[in-house]
Amino acid sequence: MEPLRMALRNLRRKGARTLLTLLSIAIGVCSVLVISVISNAGKTAVNHELDSLGVNGIAVSVKQADGSSGLKNEDLDTLRSLVGVSEATPVLTTMGTASASGSSSSTMIWGIDSGANQVISLELEYGREITAADVAGRSRVCLVDADTAAALYHRENAVGGTLYLSLGGGEEPFEIVGVAAPDSGILQSIAGEYIPTFVYIPYTTLQQYTGSDTLSQIAIEVPEGQGEDLDAVAREIERSLQLEKSADATVHAENLVKQRGKLSNTLDIVTLVLTVIGSISLVVAGLGIMTVMLVSVTERTREIGIKKAIGARRGAILREFLSEAVLLSLLGGAGGLLMGIALTAIASAAVDYPVQVTVYQALGALGIALVSGVAFGVYPAVAASKMRPVDALRRE
Repeated sequence: MEPLRMALRNLRRKGARTLLTLLSIAIGVCSVLVISVISNAGKTAVNHELDSLGVNGIAVSVKQADGSSGLKNEDLDTLRSLVGVSEATPVLTTMGTASASGSSSSTMIWGIDSGANQVISLELEYGREITAADVAGRSRVCLVDADTAAALYHRENAVGGTLYLSLGGGEEPFEIVGVAAPDSGILQSIAGEYIPTFVYIPYTTLQQYTGSDTLSQIAIEVPEGQGEDLDAVAREIERSLQLEKSADATVHAENLVKQRGKLSNTLDIVTLVLTVIGSISLVVAGLGIMTVMLVSVTERTREIGIKKAIGARRGAILREFLSEAVLLSLLGGAGGLLMGIALTAIASAAVDYPVQVTVYQALGALGIALVSGVAFGVYPAVAASKMRPVDALRRE
């Protein structure tokens, strides 16, 4: 403990210089910590969004030579009959406007089947889901989320209300039969006012108003435990559909699990790059420690000479200066940790999304600061310990 007490006393001698060094270390640690926390939170949020969209199966699309979709309703039966396919769910989307009670908003209209939970996550708060009878009867019913209901009706439970959708060149009335929980994802939290709301209607109803029996995509669900066979199922889907399509049509069955893995790897690389960029500030702080320690060695040359003249060993001098470097690193690291926690708390409140500093991230940030302090404090400490008493006293 004696080296630490001496180190603390020596740091107090030059309060302003010590404070500036601590601040540079704190900023470096804070930047590394915040980048790490936000990157991990972003990756978690993306994975959550992918989970909510059911990104775990196969997405099937068919493109004609003119760029239009070549998927038809009858393709659903073909796909459902294939081995390895437990469900095939149609997906049809278009942009439009939703209005009610004198208010309107841009919206993405989803045409879905009664088995839409294989494609999107709908947690009902009020009412019911779209049923097979709605799909078969091309009913003018819809689902909205609670935020949309509150914006248009000034209440969350809008079941039984009428929503007007711009379809087929005019505004068509739809009965609201269900209200889903509002999107709690980080993307919606940050940019909710720029992202259109979602309204869900039977896909057959949407086809009726668009005057086309084509589908945007078909989402394929495979039996549980057969995820490793997705590539084989995708190849069989492409082969089977290609036989029924014209030669100029291109059938594409995309393994969403594999694409999700690629996205995860990309996010890891982005996190690593951002962390390295943040670490540059920590390296600069480490150089600051080295500079301060070298100046301290120069200023205390006579003190070092006297200590060595009365019997102080090289190890004692080395420990004294290393203790100062370690103490600077730990104090600066602790300050950076507090700054990082405060900034993440502010960011979490601003975007209304839980962003937390884990114990491992906190310990990692302190560890990086400590290693940096030791690494950049070794040279000045060694230089001080190698001074000869006669040379040190003569230099003064």
